[in-house]
Amino acid sequence: MINQKHLHAIGLASTLLITVSSSIITVGAKANSLESATIIADNHSEMNVIAEGNFVTVEQDHPTAGQAQIVEENGQRYLKFDADFTTARGPDVNVVMHRNTSVPVNLQEEYIILAPLQSFDGAQQYLIPDDFNLDEYQSVAIWCRQFNVTFGYATL
Repeated sequence: MINQKHLHAIGLASTLLITVSSSIITVGAKANSLESATIIADNHSEMNVIAEGNFVTVEQDHPTAGQAQIVEENGQRYLKFDADFTTARGPDVNVVMHRNTSVPVNLQEEYIILAPLQSFDGAQQYLIPDDFNLDEYQSVAIWCRQFNVTFGYATL
C-alpha cells in the first residue's frame, strides 16, 4: 500500500510508474499527496464466450489453422482469432460468416462478408455489428473472393 510517506519519498523523481494490484499509479515530480497522483485502473472487462471452434482446411493448397471465438466484451460482440491462427496468402481474402456448419470450397450463397482479412497469421479481432443475427450463421470461413475459394472454416 502506498501512503503519504512513500509519495513524499518518491516526489523528487520526474515521473514514476508503480504497479499496485491491478492499478497503475503515475506520480508526478512534485506529488506529495495521494490526491495529486493520477490513478489509471486497468480495464478488466468481463469477456463472455458465445461460441468457439477450430479452423479446418478446405482447400489443401491453402492450409488454415487456429481457433475462432465469438465473444462479448463491454456490450460489443467480436469475432476473435487466436495467436495460432494461420492461413495461406491470397488476393482479396475475406472473413465470412456462413449459414451452415461446414463450408464448401466454392461459395454460392448462404454467407455474408464480415470484413477483409486483417492478417494471414496471428491474433486478430473483428467487430460484429449490433444488427447482425448470430443465430443465422453456424461457421466462420476464410475465403478468397477473386477465385471463389474457401481456404478453411471453423464451426461455431
